[in-house]
Amino acid sequence: MLTTDERMMARCLQLAVKGREGSRPNPMVGAVIVDNVSGRIIGEGWHRQCGKAHAEVNAFASVAESDEELLRQSTVYVSLEPCAHYGKTPPCADLIVRKGVSRVVVGCVDPFAKVQGRGINRIREAGISVTTGVLEARCRWLNRRFFTYHEHHRPYIILKWAQTADGFIDLDGHPLAISTPLTRVLVHQLRAEEDAILVGRVTEEREHPLLNVRHWHGRSPRRFVLSHATSIGQVLDECYEQQLQSLVVEGGRATLQSFIDLGLWDELRIETATKLISGRGTRAPQRSEAVRLFDRQQFGDNIVCRYIPA
Repeated sequence: MLTTDERMMARCLQLAVKGREGSRPNPMVGAVIVDNVSGRIIGEGWHRQCGKAHAEVNAFASVAESDEELLRQSTVYVSLEPCAHYGKTPPCADLIVRKGVSRVVVGCVDPFAKVQGRGINRIREAGISVTTGVLEARCRWLNRRFFTYHEHHRPYIILKWAQTADGFIDLDGHPLAISTPLTRVLVHQLRAEEDAILVGRVTEEREHPLLNVRHWHGRSPRRFVLSHATSIGQVLDECYEQQLQSLVVEGGRATLQSFIDLGLWDELRIETATKLISGRGTRAPQRSEAVRLFDRQQFGDNIVCRYIPA
């Protein structure tokens, strides 16, 4: 059974997801304000749009006039550490201190260099009790692209391919229709959710893929083609410099295997069909390290599995 702190942090995460599209490249953040005496939620907010008010600001703004006097006996729950610096908006840590709440509960520390514990310290120095690490793994997972970008100075890398039941990705070196109409739509949804996409030179020359969002709504990812003149390191550096926090790799076997061999991946998305081609094609990439399945969905006869490093 979840504790009160965990239940309220779970609500913060529900709110945070509402900002998935608008907050990029900022993280998704949710905030909840709870009256400690009654246990009633008196304010909620999330980060709606990059450059606009943060979750904590929106949560305080939602508090009804009749509840404002309760703030000094309230707890603020926020899924990511309140900022402590002036960016496009003032520091949320200062706002929390001015409101004089009695307690703050933080899901996880912000990895951004200008924050990294400074917001928590500022609130504590004002005499406000701070609890950290509540549902931390879930809070980090929600913003895994943001954390990977700031902690590893590269985008979150998703390797994606479709294969036959016997583990092949093409037929005698030629494209093979493996995905279904529905799973092709899901590919375009994935593209709309990520910042950049990459294929190898051979795929580019043979198939001339558009790599855009045609069967879903949203913006198309930034397009990269890996070649002898453009290495994986150069692409990742450019993604970091341009604040592209995620990269989908849709290339052929050689390109995908290069990322695997270098240990440069955070998520595998593998679609498997029921058809067999009896060894007449290119083998799917091979993984040497252990992986953990975290999602499995069936769409008609095809199964889409998602893995992360074990």
